[in-house]
Amino acid sequence: MVAAGVPLGVLLRLCRVLLFLSQFYILSGGGSLNLEQSQPLAQSIKDPGPTRTFTVVPRAAESTDIPPYVMKCPSNGLCSRLPADCVECRTNFSCVYGKPVAFDCTVKPSVTCVDQDFKSQKNFIINMTCRFCWQLPETDYECNNYTSCMTVSCPRQRYMANCTVRDHIHCLGNRTFRKMLYCNWTGGYKWSTALALSITLGGFGADRFYLGQWREGLGKLFSFGGLGIWTLIDVLLIGVGYVGPADGSLYI
Repeated sequence: MVAAGVPLGVLLRLCRVLLFLSQFYILSGGGSLNLEQSQPLAQSIKDPGPTRTFTVVPRAAESTDIPPYVMKCPSNGLCSRLPADCVECRTNFSCVYGKPVAFDCTVKPSVTCVDQDFKSQKNFIINMTCRFCWQLPETDYECNNYTSCMTVSCPRQRYMANCTVRDHIHCLGNRTFRKMLYCNWTGGYKWSTALALSITLGGFGADRFYLGQWREGLGKLFSFGGLGIWTLIDVLLIGVGYVGPADGSLYI
C-alpha cells in the first residue's frame, strides 16, 4: 500500500541514482580486474605475435657408396700383390736409388686381402726398388701418343707425353707425370708388305702407292721404275727402313 503511494517520479530518480552508482563503481576500479584479465586474452587473439618456423632436418643416411678404387682391388688376394691404388704406404725418400727397400703399407678401407697363409691382413710390407715413378723403364708406364709429329724425320722428333704408371708397379712420387718421348706412333703400315711390293711390283710404283706417296708412285709408274734404277734404290731404302709411310708413322 505504501509502495503504491510512492510517486512515479521518485522511482525514476532512484533508478537513475542506482545506475549512476553502478557505473561509478565500475569506472573507479571495481571492474578493472576483469578488464585487465580480459585484455591479454583479447590481445592474444588479435595479435598472435611472431611466428616461429621449425625446420625438420632428416637424419643423414649412412653412405653405402663403394669407393672407386675398390674396382681395381681383387677380393681376398695377396696383400703384397695389390695395385698401388688399393694401399697406403709410408714412403722413405732417403733410400738409395736403385737399391731394394721395404715400405710399411696398409690397405685402404673396403679392401680385403690375405697373407701367405690365407689369413686376413691389414698391415704388410712391400719390397720394391728405390726410384721415382718417372725413372721407371718404359715397360712400367703408359703414355699417350701424339700423331702430329714425324717419326721418320732426321733428327727424330720428340713430344711431351702424359704418362701413368701401371697399376701393379710401386714407385716413389706422383704416379702421373710428363716426359719427353720420341715419336713412335704407327698408322698400320707393315714393313714386310712394303718390302714385298717393292721387290715384285716396284717398277709400277706399288710400294710408293701403299705407303701413301702418290706423286712418287706416279713417277715410278710412268717411268717404268726409272728404267729399273729407281726400283732397285727403293728396295734398298725400304729394306733399311729409310723410306716409310707418308704420314710420318712407324711400321708395325
